[in-house]
Amino acid sequence: MLIEYYRCNDTAEAPQRSNPSDAGLDVFACVEETIVIPPGESRLVPLGLKFGVPHGYMLQVMNRSSVASKRNLIVGAHVIDSGYNGEVFIDLHNLGGQFQHIKHGDKIAQLVMVPVMAFRPVEIMEDTLYEDGITISNRGDGALGSTGG
Repeated sequence: MLIEYYRCNDTAEAPQRSNPSDAGLDVFACVEETIVIPPGESRLVPLGLKFGVPHGYMLQVMNRSSVASKRNLIVGAHVIDSGYNGEVFIDLHNLGGQFQHIKHGDKIAQLVMVPVMAFRPVEIMEDTLYEDGITISNRGDGALGSTGG
């Protein structure tokens, strides 16, 4: 499958897969000045790119393991929908205790193409959600920690 992209900033770097078996395409910060992210805060980082996401798919923004583990930066807003035709910005959150500096060309996230199943919500008037065997789970209404984890 191909995905088209457009450089809305001449200095934007092309998305790239570091290894043929990688699930995602690495994306890079496209900034004129260094973006500083204080501890506990987040910033939107432009890519300088637009993507033509085909109908029936989305791009999911994922953490790069090295950025998350070494710099304590994780991504926020994770979905780039089909039909969005604006520049993509990556929402980076600093979970660490040190200021983080994002410079032009820094690898900041990865994009994974994910199929999307169209669905629509239908309200029911009685709580009979699992009476018809729509799942193989017997979890019931057990919440956090109910499976022993």
